Amino acid sequence: LQYMSGFGNEHVSEDPRCPGALPEGQNNPQVCPYGLYAEQLSGSAFTCPRPTNKRSWLYRILPSVCHKPFKLLEEGHLTHDWDEIEPDPNQLRWKPFEIPKAPQNKMDFVSGLHTLCGAGEPRGRNGIAVHIFVCNTSMIDRCLYNSDGDFLIVPQQGKLLITTEFGKMLVEPNEICVIQQGMRFSVEVFGETRGYILEVYGAHFELPDLGPIGANGLANPRDFLVPVAWYEDRQVPGGYTVISKYQGKLFAAQQDYSPFNVVAWHGNYTPYKYPLEKFMVINAVAFDHADPSIFTVLTAKTTRAGVALADFVIFPPRWGVANNTFRPPYYHRNCMSEFMGLIKGHYEAKEEGFQPGGGSLHSMMTPHGPDADCFEKASKAKLEPERVADGTMAFMFESSLSLAVTKWGLQTSNRLDKNYYKCWEPLKSHFNPKCK
Repeated sequence: LQYMSGFGNEHVSEDPRCPGALPEGQNNPQVCPYGLYAEQLSGSAFTCPRPTNKRSWLYRILPSVCHKPFKLLEEGHLTHDWDEIEPDPNQLRWKPFEIPKAPQNKMDFVSGLHTLCGAGEPRGRNGIAVHIFVCNTSMIDRCLYNSDGDFLIVPQQGKLLITTEFGKMLVEPNEICVIQQGMRFSVEVFGETRGYILEVYGAHFELPDLGPIGANGLANPRDFLVPVAWYEDRQVPGGYTVISKYQGKLFAAQQDYSPFNVVAWHGNYTPYKYPLEKFMVINAVAFDHADPSIFTVLTAKTTRAGVALADFVIFPPRWGVANNTFRPPYYHRNCMSEFMGLIKGHYEAKEEGFQPGGGSLHSMMTPHGPDADCFEKASKAKLEPERVADGTMAFMFESSLSLAVTKWGLQTSNRLDKNYYKCWEPLKSHFNPKCK
């Protein structure tokens, strides 16, 4: 597979089978080359300022309007009903989410979507949702697009071959991809597959500002990869299913051709992927433990300066060198909500119980921090330069919204670790008023 590099760039791409498919000097000629249809996909209001204006022009064999009416699709476990169960302010941790076994229970990416928690709602264009996907079979003659917002997809087990209207991407564990609002895509898998999704309504992901860090660091723009144009001119007499996620529900429409019929495209509104090992880690080199915001890969901003609708944060391998410092994450109560997942390895602050494919949620102002074993070890450790998190990749979805957990998350999934709170019970007082 081939890619173009650069975050938010103006890209131009043609399938090499049809050179010259892009119109010259204009977007919408009276007759497009090769008899194609011109179609614009807008990711922002037409009148947004130029730095935030997002759109791409697609030149396709048939326009996407050619389909039968949409009908409600009762499939998957998606919801934005945050009142279906009483709120739970406790520290929550989930064991690895179970992947169904094939062929007894075939489940593709769409049927394997499960909403774990979230807040806000898509009609008001303000909110987020955290979903888990578990699947064992590929999407065949069907695709999905999200009318509600953007999907940031984090595969944890198994690679995803994602076909989009813009081309193909292979996304493996320790990589992420973003499928922005309205983009049609289909997911092919190669066995039992699992991962996490952060969905945002009403904002797009962007690179965080660097401030005093300077011009370089964190996720560098050139490391983001965009697929190149690829098309199939394929009729599907048995019916191709286009699935729309709209106002939190799924709807399906039938058409008799593949939607991946875009021969050429240009614009700055695209799907993209990013390899997490490319992240340039910033860290404290004298004393104290820097806030985890230094590990932000992507952010979806609110209108309040410095307050994110959602941040995607990672905890990659790095050096720990701080002197006279308790080096693991500090004990903390936060005005933000923190959902954590683990792609591989063992998270430094909780080596037991927090497993790849599982997750944890520390809600707004709910206290959290290292377990008792981690505290005792770190308090007595010899402070010398050490590698932290080798062989590990944990991540966090952080939001300024107060997240509600779904009934599936608290009950139906049967993966909630009801003994999580016990990891802090062995903490004991070391207070001695006679010893400073």
